[in-house]
Amino acid sequence: MGTYIHTRHFSLEEARKELTGVHAVAAKLTELKRALDRKGWDVYSHEYFGGRGPNGDGSFPLEMETLIEIVKGLEKRGILVKGLDDGLVDFPHIRENGEEVYLCWLVGENDIQYWHTIPDGYAGRRRIDEL
Repeated sequence: MGTYIHTRHFSLEEARKELTGVHAVAAKLTELKRALDRKGWDVYSHEYFGGRGPNGDGSFPLEMETLIEIVKGLEKRGILVKGLDDGLVDFPHIRENGEEVYLCWLVGENDIQYWHTIPDGYAGRRRIDEL
């Protein structure tokens, strides 16, 4: 197909092998996000809702530091974090027809059961047997 967005692509087997380690860290991401929400911390703008500074002492909450560390670690491995609230991750994949798509997994799912095109996103998830 030509040019791809991502340099790292996973076969379904490789993504499933990675998933073993992703289960725990993705669940941790959702826990950290909930903890930061309870504190009134906006993870997307890196500040407290309605507050000044990051948090008054010039540093991020420990939960934010840990969340950033986990996301960076996954991204270094080529795994994309797409949703912090629900633990949504995508694995870039090349279909047999050369199309770049995402193998899609969500905390609570036992296996990679879905995939979607990049433009369609999560809303366009299809069963893995249609890959």
